[in-house]
Amino acid sequence: MSDEIEMKRARGTGWKNVYETLRNEILALTLAPGQLLDESTLAERFDMSRSPVREALIRLAGEDLVVTLSNRSTIVAPIEVATFPKYVEALDIAQRMNTRLAAELRTEADLKAIAKRQKEFEAAVKTSDHLKMSEANKQFHMAIAYAGKNPYLTSFYERLLNQGQRMLHLHFEYLERTHEGYLLTDEHNLMLEAIRTKNVDLADELAHAHTRQFQQNFINFMRENYTTDVSLARRKAAE
Repeated sequence: MSDEIEMKRARGTGWKNVYETLRNEILALTLAPGQLLDESTLAERFDMSRSPVREALIRLAGEDLVVTLSNRSTIVAPIEVATFPKYVEALDIAQRMNTRLAAELRTEADLKAIAKRQKEFEAAVKTSDHLKMSEANKQFHMAIAYAGKNPYLTSFYERLLNQGQRMLHLHFEYLERTHEGYLLTDEHNLMLEAIRTKNVDLADELAHAHTRQFQQNFINFMRENYTTDVSLARRKAAE
């Protein structure tokens, strides 16, 4: 391949490497919430022009992982502890509705897809790689959402899962430290079985409990590690 063709290819796809690298670092909290992402510094780091860096940042903004400020500088999106209860309320509703629909409407092909994603999640848990775990967790829940056959609820749910992946990272860390990681795979297996048997009410109940477990463990982690002056009063998730 000539240098000219290679340069054209790099110009067309260079942003993908920047995007994937920064996305992984943001989700793994290697890049801290609120950290400045300077285009010039990133261009130097990745040894490319600012254009692909800018494209990568635009795509990350579309996933709510970075924020552009009024002065046009870009930072890693903060984790808004104060709005966490509202986030949990939305997540609870979306998770319950998608899981209910999956229990009602799933096909045999859907069951196979959900079971496959659960096996992948179990494998990720064994690695103790929180980034792999959060991605596998998302794919498991998205397989459930696809089985529910409502693209609007699926899209809303996916956005919430994307926004919550960094919080889930901390949740995994808490479960790992407290040796309660088994809860993750056990709860998923129970949800899968409820969907398999088309037990809509049980699927709803399990999805709600799953959200509450995430909520409480995240709050416990934040209380222990980061918040001496931030109120994290527990609010009841949507019933």
